[in-house]
Amino acid sequence: MSDHESKTPSQIDLSQPPGENIVRVTFEPENKTVEFPFGSLPYDGHGQPMSLLDVAENYGIFLDHACGGVAACTTCHLFVKRGAEGLSEAEDLELDRLDMAPGLQLNSRLGCQCVIERPGTYVVEIPSWNKNYVQEGKPAVKK
Repeated sequence: MSDHESKTPSQIDLSQPPGENIVRVTFEPENKTVEFPFGSLPYDGHGQPMSLLDVAENYGIFLDHACGGVAACTTCHLFVKRGAEGLSEAEDLELDRLDMAPGLQLNSRLGCQCVIERPGTYVVEIPSWNKNYVQEGKPAVKK
C-alpha cells in the first residue's frame, strides 16, 4: 500500500455526493469506501493506472490478482454496481479473458483493466467465491 492519504470510512458522509473532482469507490461486500481527488492517485504498479485494482492496492483493500494485474487471469473479476459510465470501455484483451471467468454477468469487469476516467461515485462487488485467500495468505472477510 502506498502512503496516499484518504479519508477513513467514518469520515466519508455517504449520504452526500462526493465533492467536485473527487472519486469515491466502495468495495463490497466489505463496504470499504475510499475518496481521493481525481488524478492524484499514485500508480502502484498493479493493473492499469487508475484501475479499480490500482485503487484497491493503494488503499489496502484485498482484490486478488494472481497474474500481477496484466489481464492474464480472471482473479480480479468484479461486478460494477454503480458508475459504469465513468469507467473505460472493456477492450478486446479484457473481453477475451472475461469469457473464461466464472459467474460472468453483464456488469463483469477485470479490476486490473477497468480504469476510472472521471470523478464520481463507483460501487463494485468482489464476488466472495473469487477471493483466493489460501494462495495469497490473506484473512477471510468476516460477515
